[in-house]
Amino acid sequence: MNLTVYLAGQIHDNWRDELKQKAENKNLPITFVNPMTNHSRSDDIGEEILGEQPDKIIKDDKASDFNNLRTEILLSKSDVVLAFFGESYKQWNTAMDASTALALNKPLILVRDGSLHHALKELSNKATVTVENFDQAIQALSYVFEEE
Repeated sequence: MNLTVYLAGQIHDNWRDELKQKAENKNLPITFVNPMTNHSRSDDIGEEILGEQPDKIIKDDKASDFNNLRTEILLSKSDVVLAFFGESYKQWNTAMDASTALALNKPLILVRDGSLHHALKELSNKATVTVENFDQAIQALSYVFEEE
Protein backbone atom coordinates (compact mmCIF):
# COMPACT_ATOMS: atom_id res chain seq x y z
CA MET A 1 0.00 0.00 0.00
CA ASN A 2 1.19 3.49 -0.83
CA LEU A 3 -0.31 6.64 0.72
CA THR A 4 -0.53 10.03 -0.92
CA VAL A 5 -0.12 12.76 1.68
CA TYR A 6 -0.96 16.39 0.90
CA LEU A 7 1.34 18.76 2.81
CA ALA A 8 -0.65 21.90 3.62
CA GLY A 9 1.17 24.86 5.09
CA GLN A 10 3.19 27.95 4.37
CA ILE A 11 5.60 27.90 1.45
CA HIS A 12 8.32 30.20 2.80
CA ASP A 13 10.80 27.66 4.17
CA ASN A 14 11.83 24.03 3.71
CA TRP A 15 9.73 22.28 6.38
CA ARG A 16 8.41 19.89 3.71
CA ASP A 17 11.94 18.68 2.92
CA GLU A 18 12.50 17.92 6.61
CA LEU A 19 9.28 15.92 6.83
CA LYS A 20 9.94 14.04 3.57
CA GLN A 21 13.43 13.12 4.78
CA LYS A 22 12.01 11.71 8.01
CA ALA A 23 9.56 9.56 6.02
CA GLU A 24 12.32 8.42 3.68
CA ASN A 25 14.53 7.49 6.65
CA LYS A 26 11.76 5.12 7.79
CA ASN A 27 11.23 3.78 4.25
CA LEU A 28 7.55 4.71 4.37
CA PRO A 29 5.66 4.12 1.09
CA ILE A 30 4.38 7.68 0.85
CA THR A 31 4.00 10.04 -2.07
CA PHE A 32 3.92 13.66 -0.98
CA VAL A 33 2.07 16.39 -2.88
CA ASN A 34 1.68 20.03 -1.96
CA PRO A 35 0.74 23.51 -3.10
CA MET A 36 3.11 25.30 -5.44
CA THR A 37 6.13 26.05 -3.25
CA ASN A 38 7.82 28.36 -5.75
CA HIS A 39 6.43 31.61 -4.37
CA SER A 40 7.04 33.67 -7.52
CA ARG A 41 5.43 31.03 -9.72
CA SER A 42 2.45 30.86 -7.38
CA ASP A 43 2.05 34.64 -7.47
CA ASP A 44 2.52 34.92 -11.25
CA ILE A 45 0.62 31.89 -12.57
CA GLY A 46 -2.54 33.87 -13.38
CA GLU A 47 -0.67 36.25 -15.63
CA GLU A 48 1.41 33.43 -17.12
CA ILE A 49 -1.79 31.74 -18.28
CA LEU A 50 -4.15 34.67 -18.88
CA GLY A 51 -1.76 37.50 -19.68
CA GLU A 52 -1.08 40.75 -17.88
CA GLN A 53 -3.82 41.85 -15.49
CA PRO A 54 -4.92 45.48 -14.96
CA ASP A 55 -3.84 45.72 -11.30
CA LYS A 56 -2.29 43.79 -8.39
CA ILE A 57 -5.63 42.83 -6.86
CA ILE A 58 -6.87 41.19 -10.05
CA LYS A 59 -3.41 39.61 -10.57
CA ASP A 60 -3.68 38.05 -7.08
CA ASP A 61 -7.25 36.95 -7.73
CA LYS A 62 -6.37 35.21 -11.00
CA ALA A 63 -3.32 33.52 -9.44
CA SER A 64 -5.57 32.34 -6.62
CA ASP A 65 -7.93 30.72 -9.15
CA PHE A 66 -5.14 28.54 -10.54
CA ASN A 67 -3.61 27.82 -7.14
CA ASN A 68 -7.04 26.75 -5.87
CA LEU A 69 -7.42 24.47 -8.90
CA ARG A 70 -4.09 22.81 -8.11
CA THR A 71 -4.90 22.49 -4.42
CA GLU A 72 -8.39 21.10 -4.99
CA ILE A 73 -7.16 18.42 -7.38
CA LEU A 74 -4.14 17.33 -5.36
CA LEU A 75 -5.89 17.50 -2.00
CA SER A 76 -8.94 15.56 -3.24
CA LYS A 77 -6.71 12.79 -4.66
CA SER A 78 -4.76 12.49 -1.40
CA ASP A 79 -5.34 9.80 1.19
CA VAL A 80 -4.27 12.00 4.10
CA VAL A 81 -3.78 15.73 4.63
CA LEU A 82 -1.03 16.93 6.93
CA ALA A 83 -1.49 20.58 7.90
CA PHE A 84 1.51 22.29 9.52
CA PHE A 85 0.92 25.44 11.53
CA GLY A 86 4.17 27.19 12.34
CA GLU A 87 4.65 30.41 14.24
CA SER A 88 6.59 32.40 11.63
CA TYR A 89 3.96 33.17 9.01
CA LYS A 90 0.27 33.90 8.76
CA GLN A 91 -1.46 30.57 8.27
CA TRP A 92 -4.65 31.42 6.39
CA ASN A 93 -3.98 29.02 3.51
CA THR A 94 -3.15 26.25 5.95
CA ALA A 95 -6.45 26.77 7.76
CA MET A 96 -8.33 26.78 4.45
CA ASP A 97 -6.66 23.55 3.30
CA ALA A 98 -7.30 21.87 6.66
CA SER A 99 -10.95 22.90 6.50
CA THR A 100 -11.21 21.60 2.93
CA ALA A 101 -9.77 18.27 4.07
CA LEU A 102 -12.42 18.07 6.77
CA ALA A 103 -15.18 18.94 4.31
CA LEU A 104 -13.94 16.15 2.02
CA ASN A 105 -13.80 13.69 4.95
CA LYS A 106 -10.06 13.27 4.48
CA PRO A 107 -8.03 12.11 7.48
CA LEU A 108 -6.29 15.22 8.83
CA ILE A 109 -3.06 15.28 10.80
CA LEU A 110 -2.66 18.69 12.39
CA VAL A 111 0.92 19.59 13.34
CA ARG A 112 1.25 22.53 15.69
CA ASP A 113 3.41 23.48 18.62
CA GLY A 114 1.73 23.35 22.01
CA SER A 115 1.98 27.14 22.20
CA LEU A 116 -0.64 27.29 19.41
CA HIS A 117 -3.12 25.09 21.28
CA HIS A 118 -5.55 27.87 22.17
CA ALA A 119 -5.54 29.50 18.71
CA LEU A 120 -6.19 26.18 16.97
CA LYS A 121 -8.33 24.35 19.53
CA GLU A 122 -11.49 24.14 17.38
CA LEU A 123 -9.61 22.94 14.32
CA SER A 124 -7.58 20.54 16.43
CA ASN A 125 -10.76 19.03 17.84
CA LYS A 126 -12.01 18.38 14.30
CA ALA A 127 -8.70 16.91 13.05
CA THR A 128 -8.22 13.15 13.05
CA VAL A 129 -5.10 13.58 15.18
CA THR A 130 -3.11 16.54 16.45
CA VAL A 131 0.62 16.30 17.08
CA GLU A 132 3.25 18.81 18.11
CA ASN A 133 6.14 18.00 15.75
CA PHE A 134 7.19 16.20 12.60
CA ASP A 135 8.59 13.18 14.45
CA GLN A 136 5.15 12.55 15.95
CA ALA A 137 3.51 13.05 12.55
CA ILE A 138 5.83 10.47 10.99
CA GLN A 139 5.12 8.08 13.87
CA ALA A 140 1.40 8.49 13.21
CA LEU A 141 1.88 7.72 9.51
CA SER A 142 4.18 4.79 10.34
CA TYR A 143 1.49 3.30 12.55
CA VAL A 144 -0.82 3.04 9.52
CA PHE A 145 1.61 0.56 7.94
CA GLU A 146 2.18 -1.62 11.02
CA GLU A 147 1.05 -5.20 10.82
CA GLU A 148 -0.11 -7.18 13.83
